[in-house]
Amino acid sequence: MLANPSDSLSLGQKRKNRIKPLLIIDNSPIQTHIIKTLLGKSQISLSVTNNAEEAIAKAHEIKLDLILMDIVMLGKTGFQATQDLSRKLETSIIRVVNTKNHETDKIWAMRQGAKKYRVKSAKEKDLMESIDKALS
Repeated sequence: MLANPSDSLSLGQKRKNRIKPLLIIDNSPIQTHIIKTLLGKSQISLSVTNNAEEAIAKAHEIKLDLILMDIVMLGKTGFQATQDLSRKLETSIIRVVNTKNHETDKIWAMRQGAKKYRVKSAKEKDLMESIDKALS
């Protein structure tokens, strides 16, 4: 069950009236729909893409505060995109969101430049708290 979008109002309250840009890179339409629904009416400028190459291009166009990166995608992987972006974008926080709960994936994501690793099946409230904390 999806959370009520009004539950995410704390995001806007902590932003000091500045809309923060967020990029979601995920090839799962269901996952992107869940995150978009959770963010609801919060003060976020949301961009979504389903592949790493497009994400890298968008990240160079827009000064992003947070990037939520999937790992498994066609073409360049989320690990490769995280490595590329973390070396070139000093202001963006990259958080990997993946279906696998393997310690090796977590370690590898962090070595590529991710600041946090989350399992997609994590509770929606936890995901929102994580996004809120990253953007505060």
